[in-house]
Order: sequence, then structure tokens, then C-alpha cells
Amino acid sequence: MRDDPSVIALVARVGDGDQEAWDELVERYAPLVWSICVRYRLSRQDIDDVGQSVWLLLIEQIGKLREPAALPGWLATTTRRECLRVLRAGRRYDHEGLPPDDQMPPDPSATMIEQEVIVAERNAALRAAFAELPQPCRELLSLLMSDPAPAYAEISARLGMAIGSIGPTRARCLDRLRRSPHLVAVLDDQAGDGIEVDDIEIKEPRGEQGD
Repeated sequence: MRDDPSVIALVARVGDGDQEAWDELVERYAPLVWSICVRYRLSRQDIDDVGQSVWLLLIEQIGKLREPAALPGWLATTTRRECLRVLRAGRRYDHEGLPPDDQMPPDPSATMIEQEVIVAERNAALRAAFAELPQPCRELLSLLMSDPAPAYAEISARLGMAIGSIGPTRARCLDRLRRSPHLVAVLDDQAGDGIEVDDIEIKEPRGEQGD
């Protein structure tokens, strides 16, 4: 895994007992843990069980990590082991309780872990950037991100905004979101992976367009 300074700093803060750092770490890497659990086709209850075990183990071991930047790999390996533990405990399969090795999900490769970490980091940065937007922008973009997005007339009625101003306001809010230091830092770091700021898109609502 790459030596990400932000990961190293985050691990150091968690090691010092910083609760906000711990919350940020869990938010950042929970999607990685979840995606590995999904590969093992665990139930929601089992996924919650694995997640709880992984985070408890991390609390115990985080001060012993020799390379803090290797945290994502540690999480991936630990999650896989906990998934196997849950499968064995449930004895969902005949004979020895597990399917043959050639039917088990393979160990996550370094490339796979890296890609999942990239997605997790990007989502966490997007949430942080979104949270810092002014409330009118958050309300507007939340409606525009709904599936399906409401028509402009409905947005106008809900937000008390003229239909003609929705499009320009949307553009300004998106521009502000894209310029957030949270997103800029992550997307600059991930530029080599072909991810650009302009990849952030908000669907167009049904009905009359205001821009």
C-alpha cells in the first residue's frame, strides 16, 4: 500500500486517544470492511458481527502496527479472517462447515484493496465536503441526488426558490463542492488512477430545466 501521510497521521491520532480521529477512521474504512463481507455473502447480522469484531481488534492492535500506512491491508486481512470465523461458527455447509478452497473468495490482492480504499477515501472526502456546504446548497443537492430527482417545479415549491435560479444555483453549489480542500486533496492524490474532480456528477431533474 502507498505511504499515505493522511493515514499515518490518522493512525497516530487514534493511538493518542483522539475520539474524532477514531470516528473518521471508521467512516473512512467501513466501506472496505463491508465490501469484503459482501464477497462472503454474509447476512446483514453477520456483517455487523464481523464489523464489530474488526474494530475491536483494531483498538487492541493499532498501537502495535509497525507500518501505519499498511492499515488498509491489515483491515482487509483481518476482515477476511473474521468472515471465515463467522462461516465456521454458523456451520452453513456440510462436512467440515466450509466449501472447498477453490470455491472460497480469494484473498484480496493488493490491487483490489487499493481500489477499494480509493473508493472509500473518495466517498469519505465527498461526505466531508458536502457537510461543509451552506445549508441551502445541501438542501438543493440532496433533492437533486434523489432517485428519481423531483421536477424543478417541486424543488421550487419545497425550497422557495425561483425555477429559473435552480440551475445556476446548482452550478455554484457543485463548483463550491468540487473546490473543497477535502475533495481536492483526495482527487489530486488519486489523479494517477484516472479520477478527476469532474467525475462528480448530479443528475438532472425531471421536467423543466432552469439552466
